[in-house]
Amino acid sequence: MVETNVESRFSIFETMEMEDYEQVVFCHDKVSGLKAIIAIHDTTLGPALGGLRMWNYASDEEALIDALRLSKGMTYKNAAAGLNLGGGKAVIIGDAKTQKSEALFRAFGRYVQSLNGRYITAEDVNTTVADMDYIHMETDFVTGVSPAFGSSGNPSPVTAYGVYRGMKAAAKEVYGTDSLGGKTIAIQGVGNVSFNLCRHLHEEGAKLIVTDINQEALQRAEEAFGALIVAPEDIYSVEADIFAPCALGATLNDETIPQLKVKIIAGAANNQLKEDRHGDMLEERDILYVPDFVINAGGVINVADELDGYNRDRAMKKVELVYDAVTKVFEIAKRDHLPTYRAAEKMAEERIATMRSARSQFLRRDKNILGSRG
Repeated sequence: MVETNVESRFSIFETMEMEDYEQVVFCHDKVSGLKAIIAIHDTTLGPALGGLRMWNYASDEEALIDALRLSKGMTYKNAAAGLNLGGGKAVIIGDAKTQKSEALFRAFGRYVQSLNGRYITAEDVNTTVADMDYIHMETDFVTGVSPAFGSSGNPSPVTAYGVYRGMKAAAKEVYGTDSLGGKTIAIQGVGNVSFNLCRHLHEEGAKLIVTDINQEALQRAEEAFGALIVAPEDIYSVEADIFAPCALGATLNDETIPQLKVKIIAGAANNQLKEDRHGDMLEERDILYVPDFVINAGGVINVADELDGYNRDRAMKKVELVYDAVTKVFEIAKRDHLPTYRAAEKMAEERIATMRSARSQFLRRDKNILGSRG
């Protein structure tokens, strides 16, 4: 879905045409050292919303490819979540441990402001609420700022709740009931999102098996939820009902899929399939895969609510609907005989196509009216 064929900086326009990207903005500020790329994939449904990550990329081309890939992914995520928002993403090239500064993020904020609302930024990998506050000093087109500015604060608990709701929808599809009580769930990664996910599962009576490279995180899960700890390489082969990838992407691949002993995969990590064909492999093994960009949409649903003046109760009611979105993916998969990853893409594509057609008809009608008046 979000693969690109960028081979060099000179192929950018070919790539944009092939993958229907609308705009790429290269941002440079000599004083602060800012080197950033903003990629806007599609604004059919509304302004492009997507996070800002800071990464020490090996090359400018690598940063460009990442921005393009991630922005297209946000188009699908926002569309599938039912948001009136398009897809965009931004990356800052640099070391987040040594190169962050007020000047850097304020310079980036000025570039966001120059787009006049076509792109709305947010927190992502290696960026924080404090960084968003600096950006907010230059533009209102930013979400995830401090609660003092009317923001929702830490999105992790909300993302976790959405994953929990999506997991229940998957259980309903496979087991005939959405109860997770008594189910064994293997969780890969115990970060902020998955720790909150563990809390929901524990409260419902699920049995947890967890792994992480962070021993302190594992100890927290063991003490709080009675979770069984296993080595990272063993999480794929444990006996469980559900596997929840909540760490790195591309963990569903040729090496790991044959080891799985579960009926459902439902987790918070992005880009869980290393390649599209791995979604086909899961289908062949009769393992129900819940597409990541559908189940982990709680965070973006939450920050999108800030655009209307944040109301937590309203936002949480919207996040509950992740259950319905996941159920719809299963319905499309059965209707059209598709693996679930493709059904999720089709759900997003159909919504975008419908709105694009409706907008075109509206514009044609207006043109005809103006023409008849002339």
